[in-house]
Amino acid sequence: KELNTVIAGDMLLSTISTVAQLGYAKLEPAGRDLEQAKLAIDSLSALVPVLEGAVPEEVLRDFNQVTANLKLAYAKAAEETPEELP
Repeated sequence: KELNTVIAGDMLLSTISTVAQLGYAKLEPAGRDLEQAKLAIDSLSALVPVLEGAVPEEVLRDFNQVTANLKLAYAKAAEETPEELP
């Protein structure tokens, strides 16, 4: 019954926010995991466009900016991370 009161757009906003935070956390040097960070970025890239028309334009713009910033942070982290030797 509780799920009947949940609004899908609100759940997506919460999920997107959490995924963005997780993506940034996976880029921190102490716990860097580029594979997980990329999965977070790919998820944001897929989910954010779904919100178009369902949330205010400024919210959509903000999440698009977060996704772009996360992509830049990923690129920087990938440059800093030494390649693992076979």
